[in-house]
Amino acid sequence: MDFKLPTETIELPSKGLLYPEGHPLSSGTIEMKYMTAKEEDILTNQNYIRQGLVIDKLLQSLIVTDVDYNDILIGDKNAIMLAARILSYGKDYEFTYGGTTHTADLSTFDAKPLDEAKYKKGVNEFEFTLPTSNILLTFKLLTHKDERAIEAEVKGLQKINKDNIAEATTRLKHMITSINGSTEGKDIRQFVDNAFLARDARAFRQYYAELEPNVNFMTSVVVNGVEEDVDLPITLNFFWPES
Repeated sequence: MDFKLPTETIELPSKGLLYPEGHPLSSGTIEMKYMTAKEEDILTNQNYIRQGLVIDKLLQSLIVTDVDYNDILIGDKNAIMLAARILSYGKDYEFTYGGTTHTADLSTFDAKPLDEAKYKKGVNEFEFTLPTSNILLTFKLLTHKDERAIEAEVKGLQKINKDNIAEATTRLKHMITSINGSTEGKDIRQFVDNAFLARDARAFRQYYAELEPNVNFMTSVVVNGVEEDVDLPITLNFFWPES
């Protein structure tokens, strides 16, 4: 028998602006299918869980659009993950914060507003002048491939020295594409390791966060009678409420 699974078209926070012309995601949308028992097998795969691959394996299984998963921008991947959860288990998500249980309506989490004037169609490269040192750098918004490379590099550094927690600087090295016109990797790494002022790094991260297309995962909770805005905690239960 031929079973045809229902699919949905999901709008991406980037609106496709950062993908080159002709790329499957340059339209600003992606097609996904509904979760089946096959995907629940993925969620319980202990090998995937230990390797930290379970969410990526799940999303790859659900995406119908013919696209290289490595190309997907992190913010767009977050939107795909959110859509997958809603399509699979509904919009209500229970989570624990401050020792109490809260329920979030996932359908209310929207993409951040996008100022399209800041983007050049099909080009994932931007400029930023550091406010204190006045150094001009160019940078890109990270993709899934970049995130995996960062994770691998951090793990490699920790094997050499278990106390080496260099995730922040490693991430900067993968974001930045040039320093004052130099695209040499050694120049970028030397700058990040030895000359990137803390106040400049903070300003750069803030600008990056403002520029990056993403889902706004902030939600309000009440703890001990006080309302707080927090980032939505996402655990394995996000995809398997009964687990």
